[in-house]
Amino acid sequence: MTSKQEAQWVLRAQLDDREAVQALLGSVQPVLTRYVRAIVGTADAEDVTQDVLVSIYRHLWMLSTPDLLWPWMYRIASRAAFRHLKKRRRWPDHLRDDEALDHLPGQDLAAMSLRVDHLLQDPRVTPACRAVLVLHFQQDMTLADVAAVLDIALGTVKSRLAYGLATLRRHHGDEPHD
Repeated sequence: MTSKQEAQWVLRAQLDDREAVQALLGSVQPVLTRYVRAIVGTADAEDVTQDVLVSIYRHLWMLSTPDLLWPWMYRIASRAAFRHLKKRRRWPDHLRDDEALDHLPGQDLAAMSLRVDHLLQDPRVTPACRAVLVLHFQQDMTLADVAAVLDIALGTVKSRLAYGLATLRRHHGDEPHD
């Protein structure tokens, strides 16, 4: 997912090239903002994204494999978004235990045709499920890649995906379509 240009910017930025840092952060900001907005909402997305960009800048020297830039950035963004929600107490108490979702079965994703952008605005979809849905459907990551980015088990990713899709189906499945 990391382009050759982005990998070059990473290497140059690690050598204190300010132009490379600006180019890199400028190129990733729109995608990261959209991802963060899907998790924390529109009101706080810009602030959280700025925190993410600062963290990327401060820790870029630690990225030993420039080709893994995007998964690394999504992990930073995910952690910042979840930390923000917990700090703001917007993370529902009954959803703090991921084990409660592990019993849900996986879904046939090939049969799903979701209007993801519209549906992800639904507040009934938990932030944890929203992160999985965005990474999988909007960023075209495999479930294994989503698990690596979010630093959670593959089974948990599948559970969150199933739970998020079930929530969307339950609340939007009976709506008339134009």
